[in-house]
Amino acid sequence: MNFRKISTLFFAVSLCTISFTQVHAASYKVKPGDSLFKIGVLFKSSADTIIRDNNLSGIEIYPSEVLNVTSKTYTVQANDTLYLTAKKFNISLDALIAANSNVDKYIYPGQVLNIPAGSVFKGTSTTSPAVVPYSESDLDLLARLVNSEAEGESYRAKVGVAAVVLNRVRDSRFPSTIKDVIYEKSGGYYQFTPVENGWINKPATQESRNAAYDALHGYDPTKGALYYFDDSTTNKWLWSKPIALRDGKMVFTYY
Repeated sequence: MNFRKISTLFFAVSLCTISFTQVHAASYKVKPGDSLFKIGVLFKSSADTIIRDNNLSGIEIYPSEVLNVTSKTYTVQANDTLYLTAKKFNISLDALIAANSNVDKYIYPGQVLNIPAGSVFKGTSTTSPAVVPYSESDLDLLARLVNSEAEGESYRAKVGVAAVVLNRVRDSRFPSTIKDVIYEKSGGYYQFTPVENGWINKPATQESRNAAYDALHGYDPTKGALYYFDDSTTNKWLWSKPIALRDGKMVFTYY
């Protein structure tokens, strides 16, 4: 191989090295309407991971806030277009645009793009990937239960409360709707204390509503739990169940 060929090969390898990077901590600028769950779907991560990686104290994020996310990046080359870049990485054009706050219709050489591993979350569309069918009143009811049961607890615990209700809806041993699960009586007693003491009627906070919404669309930190309780309880039957998750004072168990 002559010197010219060697130089050409070296240049090509160098260009490839510059253009592509492995998965690492990339920057993502929050857009209006974003939530940690939506961002997690886009980058195949989770709200908990994003909270941990950014030392967040809760789920509140704000437009233009910059977050660290785990993502491949790509440096735009001459003649690249958004469409060709999306095709190159086998992702949708919508996902590529969503993952980059500095992208609209055009890209330019030298621009660094995030390459998402997931997809755009379209929870407001008619094809929403909800784990169970629900109405606006179902969402409100679920959020009020979350608010009553997990006030003062972490966001993960709040989502866990909602997830337990949804896991019951999908389990043949329990009622088949959100409302019927929440208002279920067994042995003459309501399954959920806030229904009995009236706290279920208190308005939900935005955080509780977000937690209910995220659970409805697939976020389940308990991975299938059907019960939850405060760790101060002395109920031996509840403690006898396999523990799925402990978060703060809350314990989530399987059947």
